[in-house]
Amino acid sequence: MSSSPAFSPDTEFARAARFLETSPDYRVLRKLQAVRGFHAARPGAETFVGVAVDVETTGLDHESDVIIELAVQRFRYDAASRIVQVGTPRVWREDPDRTLDARITQLTGLTNEVLKDQAIDEATAVDILDSADLIVAHNAAFDRPFVDKRLPALAGKAWACSLAEPDWLDLGFDGRALAHLVFQCGWFYEGHRAENDILALIYLLAHDLADGRTVLGDLLARSQAPSYRVNAVDAPFESKDRLKSRGYRWNAVLRFWSREIPEAERAEEEAWLRAEVYTTGRGSPAFHPVTAHERYTPSS
Repeated sequence: MSSSPAFSPDTEFARAARFLETSPDYRVLRKLQAVRGFHAARPGAETFVGVAVDVETTGLDHESDVIIELAVQRFRYDAASRIVQVGTPRVWREDPDRTLDARITQLTGLTNEVLKDQAIDEATAVDILDSADLIVAHNAAFDRPFVDKRLPALAGKAWACSLAEPDWLDLGFDGRALAHLVFQCGWFYEGHRAENDILALIYLLAHDLADGRTVLGDLLARSQAPSYRVNAVDAPFESKDRLKSRGYRWNAVLRFWSREIPEAERAEEEAWLRAEVYTTGRGSPAFHPVTAHERYTPSS
């Protein structure tokens, strides 16, 4: 069951929803509402700061595209990874000084007229994000490069990705899209708005898993685990299909295949590469340690 914020009044609709839930033939979805917390904080207990982040941009290339909307929302969690406090969302829009692609407007609802002369409050955004023990995004490989480029003072902060890091199938979910995951927790919301997306992310992180942990607890454990970025430097061209099928992705800038693996899998991965890729004895893979502070940066 999901952790539930205390905001449901005993209305006719609420009673109808509870009645429908007594039947296995119906499933009730509730609309996300603003919430101050999911659990009561224990007096004197240590808490930590997380910040949920979402960006809307002019396109997919962090080198040439720019942020047009940045949303952040701070939350506090305890040692059991239960969210005990949720802050006020902050959303800024920024004039990209270029004509938006029509598909971006269709996706986000943002137009050049809406964005004209708007700017991110850089000092406030940095203050909020810099306070985080962990920054969380639901596709950090996309969001982090844009944030680091726009707010370089945040370079080196620890990030986690709720899209890529949890084993969602093992946790009892199917699919990885944020809206679908939240749907499976019993909630719905209007997507493609940065403010709605960060609230949905916080609800997802607060969700209670079958083993007693929260999604946030699972994510923290995975984020804190050391890993390696494996670069298959100078891999023979004919090995590309084997690398791709094993999860390697092509880096078009540096021109090699790479993937990230848990620290415990290094020896196994190196043996596989030498047996399946570097079969002539020429060349060798490069293993670079990665932590949450480097993860999802373009160079990691």
